[in-house]
Amino acid sequence: MKFRFARHTNDLDKIKTFYTTVLGFEVLGSFEDHDSYDGLFLGKPNLDWHLEFTKSDETVDFNYNEDDILVFYPNTIIEYNQLIENILKNSIEIITSKNPYWNENGKMIFDPDGFRIVISNIKIEGTQI
Repeated sequence: MKFRFARHTNDLDKIKTFYTTVLGFEVLGSFEDHDSYDGLFLGKPNLDWHLEFTKSDETVDFNYNEDDILVFYPNTIIEYNQLIENILKNSIEIITSKNPYWNENGKMIFDPDGFRIVISNIKIEGTQI
């Protein structure tokens, strides 16, 4: 099974810069003026998931809460440390999670739209990296 997380945004340029420069994702594709939508596909090549961000003339009024989180699991402690270093180098604030689990097992930040992201220090199998 493949996975795509799709979300509308008010600023594709800010989203692109954040996810490529800060989190190290790549632009996997894009489109312009497809039924009045522009879009961007971001992720890592050869994986079974990616993020899609779209923009149109409609202004988005975001509706989310503190438990709406994208969680990314780096494969190694080196990758984790590089991501955290890059977050700090780009002056992105690490915030406290409402859920104490994420405060113990990763670092939480906001993306440019105000959505929460966790960079976890736990492997998917449940062991710390």
